Amino acid sequence: MKLHTSTTDGINLFSAYGDDFVTINQEKYFENVVLLPDAIVPAWTSTTLATLTEADMEKLLALKTEIILLGTGKRLRFPAGNLLRPFATAGIGLDVMDLKAACRTYNILAAEGRKVAAALLFD
Repeated sequence: MKLHTSTTDGINLFSAYGDDFVTINQEKYFENVVLLPDAIVPAWTSTTLATLTEADMEKLLALKTEIILLGTGKRLRFPAGNLLRPFATAGIGLDVMDLKAACRTYNILAAEGRKVAAALLFD
């Protein structure tokens, strides 16, 4: 077993989260946001999960990450299947989870140096 320390210096991480907010690098966000280790994309969409469009998902595909964590608010809900298909075709992992799980998972993967994005939708 190989053990090593990881450093999170210089990468964006969630430092707090709740049902209606997330805190990134000590700044609170109350609206849909995408977080990458080296960028923050506030208000990536103004829609809800029910009104998410192919154009919204194209924005996520354009991020060129290995994996996208789609946080769907207070509870886990899945978008329409036609919105998910392009990710499989592009070889990009798309994991759907509730907002809190997406924040926790993002922090772990970002600390490991993975090319990850958390795309959060608030209820």
